[in-house]
Amino acid sequence: MDAYEALSAADRADPLRPEDLVLLANTGYMLGREADYLGTMERAHRAHLDAGEPLPAVRCAFWIGFCLANRGETGRASGWLGRARRLLDEQERDCVEGGYLLLPVVAALAAGGDGEADAGAAAAIGRRFGDPDLVALAARDQGHILIGNGQLREGLRLLDEAMVAVTAGELSPIVSGIVYCTVILACHDAHEVRRAREWTVAMTRWCERQPDLVAFTGQCLVDRAAVMQLRGAWSEALEEARRAGERCLRGENPAAAGAACYRQGEIHRLRGEHAAAEAAYRAASLHGWEPQPGLALLRLAQGRTDAAEAAIRRVAAETSVAARRARLLPAQVEIMLSAGKLEAARSACRELESMAERHDGGALPALAAHARGRVELAAGDAGAALVALRRAGELWQELEAPYEAACVRELVALACRAMGDEDTATLELEAARSAYTELGAAPDRARLAAPARGIPGGLTDRELEVLRHLAAGATNKAIAAELVLSKRTVDRHVSNIFAKLGVSSRVAATAYAYEHRLV
Repeated sequence: MDAYEALSAADRADPLRPEDLVLLANTGYMLGREADYLGTMERAHRAHLDAGEPLPAVRCAFWIGFCLANRGETGRASGWLGRARRLLDEQERDCVEGGYLLLPVVAALAAGGDGEADAGAAAAIGRRFGDPDLVALAARDQGHILIGNGQLREGLRLLDEAMVAVTAGELSPIVSGIVYCTVILACHDAHEVRRAREWTVAMTRWCERQPDLVAFTGQCLVDRAAVMQLRGAWSEALEEARRAGERCLRGENPAAAGAACYRQGEIHRLRGEHAAAEAAYRAASLHGWEPQPGLALLRLAQGRTDAAEAAIRRVAAETSVAARRARLLPAQVEIMLSAGKLEAARSACRELESMAERHDGGALPALAAHARGRVELAAGDAGAALVALRRAGELWQELEAPYEAACVRELVALACRAMGDEDTATLELEAARSAYTELGAAPDRARLAAPARGIPGGLTDRELEVLRHLAAGATNKAIAAELVLSKRTVDRHVSNIFAKLGVSSRVAATAYAYEHRLV
């Protein structure tokens, strides 16, 4: 703040030189004054041109276009970047500015999973001219593209390289903030939990060393909220997400504000606060953030399975980038199993496992094992489910993710019960219930509460008996033989069970039986 006020005062007394105008603009940007930044940078651009300095003028035009593009002002951004390109072409010489002007090309191609080669070329130019800012920006773009295309190891290596430059203090303040934010976001996309925590702590320290800083601090709070949520500090995470939303709007960053609202929605949903979750997801959408898969999971929690299924199918169909699909697939498995669509759940599970095979650490292997356990349990193979669930539980414990670990323990209990091990099932359910209570996961805690008297779904004693055999994988013919009934009678019982439970398949009926502790 002191630097901004001193430079502003000096500029009012006597117009600053072009390089000092750039310094004033950058200081204003860090304070969240993007409009002032753009106006001052335009002055610097013109001043460099007037001074016969075309290459610094190109650099100013690039940063103006870069900022406008991030604000969503596509037309103005294109105009400034086009001006930068024209000025550069007039110089007819190799220069570092040519590397910077490759970055908008990369951004345009990245949405389709392309641009990795152009990012590599930009990084090479930065190294040739000794420009660490360009090298870091290009490396984070190249890494992000590789992660999006499922090349996690290669992408993460490049992101780590960019972050080394940041933490070593080799980059300018604005580029440092850009790299911090985008690298942490990429780590979250890759489910690379440990790296996300590590870099979030580093960014928090960087922000705290600059108490007047506004730019980037909102995104930092969003990242902190995500880390807190995973570690089970839901109340603190919710407060951080609220602060993040306010700070992002102050910093004119609607995309990050949308991410903050989505994070709030996730925590409200897990706590059973459906109205608040709905409002948060809607706010995220208003800011341009896709509120899925959270909104679909909210619909599932509300008993609106058809709406949940339609939403997750829609967003999965239009999402091709691997990193984004990885965010959707665990929810797709859960929703499809609830809808009785076992094969669709299997397909999503297999895709998730394929992604996890290319990843040595992080949360992807845990998510894949968790999903496999769900699928096998719904299919009636409790033994196979236990193998996957025990692995998932170990991984979630290592990642210090208490909610996910509790969910696994609940499923382990159902698998143990299906295998006749009631003692272990009771212990696992007690552990899960205790964790849910401590976290504030009200819906999960309520689900594990002692069952009310009477049989859920209005089933008769005989229908309950048939359901238990059905959940064990028996055919109608086998059930008839076991209960000494005609197959036609069993067929009628099964039809009545489907009608009363509101399901349409044996898989869904089995899932209902396990969920309501009827087996």
